[in-house]
Amino acid sequence: MGNVKISDVAKKAGVSTATVSRVLSGKTTVDPILRDRVLKAVEETGYKPDRVARSLRKRQSSIIGLIISDIQNPFFISLVRAVEDVAQKHGYIVMLGNADEDERKEREYIQVMISERVAGVIVSPSREYNDPCEDLVKAKIPLVLVDRRVPGLDVDTIVVNNTWAAQQLVMHLIEHGHRRIGAVLGTSIVATGRERREGYVQALLQYGFPIIPNLIKVGPPPPSGANREDTGYRLTMELLNAKERPTALFTGTNLLTIGALRAIQEKGLSIPEDIALVGFDDIDWMPVYNPSITVAAQPTYHIGRIAAEMLIARIQGDESPAQEIVLQPEIKIRRSCGQHVSINCDK
Repeated sequence: MGNVKISDVAKKAGVSTATVSRVLSGKTTVDPILRDRVLKAVEETGYKPDRVARSLRKRQSSIIGLIISDIQNPFFISLVRAVEDVAQKHGYIVMLGNADEDERKEREYIQVMISERVAGVIVSPSREYNDPCEDLVKAKIPLVLVDRRVPGLDVDTIVVNNTWAAQQLVMHLIEHGHRRIGAVLGTSIVATGRERREGYVQALLQYGFPIIPNLIKVGPPPPSGANREDTGYRLTMELLNAKERPTALFTGTNLLTIGALRAIQEKGLSIPEDIALVGFDDIDWMPVYNPSITVAAQPTYHIGRIAAEMLIARIQGDESPAQEIVLQPEIKIRRSCGQHVSINCDK
């Protein structure tokens, strides 16, 4: 749509050019109704602010960094989309980095973002004790953590209730009569893997069942593939080849679930007749897979949206105490656990 000017946006929104400028620069003093009108006008006219000029005027970058731990993990697809949606609404663009569960790569991305003086960074850390993230804090660049905590780092963090969700899934298997329940989990050096193992253990103890170490398989530390499909396949095969195999299986990530499905199919077993299956994370095909997969679905878009909104608030000067937000996954009961009539499945 031609060379749209800020005056065109102002005319479309029925406000002054000064109001448009305040909205695009992220000022919080603008009336929310006017702000929405301006943003709608920006979208309808296709106005593109001169980011370079704006950055020079404000002496602040219009780039937000986003570093995810594994770009192959479908968990991050809607999270990245949410961050980008929120960022663009506020006039920022997103620089994406894939650490690939490798602390060295993560450090390199962070150093680039520090040198480029990005406005702020969202990170899904590769390690629980994370020096690269501390470098961002020392550089006074706003930081928000997603999916995993970094103990001792006083920054905004958004995670899910992993322990509760894992416990609910395993309890559901127990209530269907299963006693030998195997677990295929990600590495315990990050909180997600450890918390999901804790949920598995808590469910068994709650029902008075013993913890059988041979039924718990944990992937190797990253970057060797602790949460990936090949790890899920190998660990599931170990359980299925045991003298007394489990009657049900709990997997700790969507990629581990994919690997487990491949192993189960290769062994010629049927789900749920020969072995029941529940897992963490939902993927588009899981409701339509035969049988549909019972999961703890994480609110990934919501996580990304909250993280981006919190980061932009920090960029704009919010100095309130750091928050940790814990979101609740949704337990979606489907056919793979043996329950053919669902009380909570997708319609």
